[in-house]
Amino acid sequence: MRGGRHGRGNDGSHEGGHVSGARAAYAGPGVDLFRTPDERFEGLPGYDSEPHYVEVDGLRLHYVDEGPKDGRPIVCFHGEPTWAYLYRKMLGPLVEGGNRVICPDYAGFGRSDKPTDRGWYSYDGHVSLVTKLLDGLDLKDAVAVVQDWGGPIGLRWAMENADQVGGLAILNTGLFTGRVSKGFMAWREFAEKNPDLPVGFVIQGATTTELPDEVVAAYDAPFPNAESKAGAAQFPLLVPTEEDAAGAEQMRDVVGALSKWDKPALVAFSDSDPVFPYPRSGERFIDWIPTVS
Repeated sequence: MRGGRHGRGNDGSHEGGHVSGARAAYAGPGVDLFRTPDERFEGLPGYDSEPHYVEVDGLRLHYVDEGPKDGRPIVCFHGEPTWAYLYRKMLGPLVEGGNRVICPDYAGFGRSDKPTDRGWYSYDGHVSLVTKLLDGLDLKDAVAVVQDWGGPIGLRWAMENADQVGGLAILNTGLFTGRVSKGFMAWREFAEKNPDLPVGFVIQGATTTELPDEVVAAYDAPFPNAESKAGAAQFPLLVPTEEDAAGAEQMRDVVGALSKWDKPALVAFSDSDPVFPYPRSGERFIDWIPTVS
C-alpha cells in the first residue's frame, strides 16, 4: 500500500516518537509538530464521525470514511481555514444514498498533525500528502468534491489520478495562475498580519447566515493556540500572485488537463463570495471543462 498504514481510533503514536497536544520534535525528519488533543473534538454539534488515521512521511493524517466500502467514493476536499467538519451536513444524505464518503484533513488542519513552522508548508507538499493518503483507499470511479483551497489540491489530485476519478463537483474555488481578486488580496494581507489566525471569526465572516456559537467553536476546535495555526495562516501566502510564482505552473497544468476532461463535471458557485467573485469565477470552469453542467 503506497499510502502508508491506515487505521481507526485514537492511537497517538508515531513511528519516531509521541505527540499529544503539545510541541514535539518528530524523531525522523526533525519536524516540529502539534497534535490537537482528542478531547477538543468531543461533542461537536452535528459531527460524530469516527476518526481514521494514516501515517505518511512522518505525519499522522486524519480522514473521515463513512458509508459502505463498496459504495461509490465521494472525496470531499476542504478549504481554508476549515477541516472535515465542513462537510458534516452532506455526510448523512450521501451515505444514505449508498455512497462511501471520504473527507481528508490536510496536514496542519483538523485532526491531522500540524507542523508548526509556516515555511514547511507548500502546494506540492499538500498534494503529495493527500495523494499518499488516498492511494491506500483503493478508490475507483470517485467523485471529487472541491471547495476553496480544495480546488487546487483536489482538482490536481483528480487530474493526476484520473483513472480513479469518475466525476467532479466544483464549488466556490479557483486555480491560481498568477492573477487574483482584490477580495483575495485583502484576505491574504489579513492572514499575513495575523499569524494567530482567528479561525472561528473568519468562518463566521464568510457565511451568509449567523452560525451558532457552538458551530464556530467546532471550527476553532483543531486550533487551540498560535502554533497549531501555522498551516492555516500560511495557506493564503501559498497562492501564486504572479505568473512565475511557485505553484502557478502546476495550476496551469491542471487547467490544461481539465480542458481534456471527458467525464461528468458539475459547477455550483454562490453569488456573494468576495474571494471568488460571481459569476466570473465559476464561468472560468465552464469555459475550461467541455463536459461541465
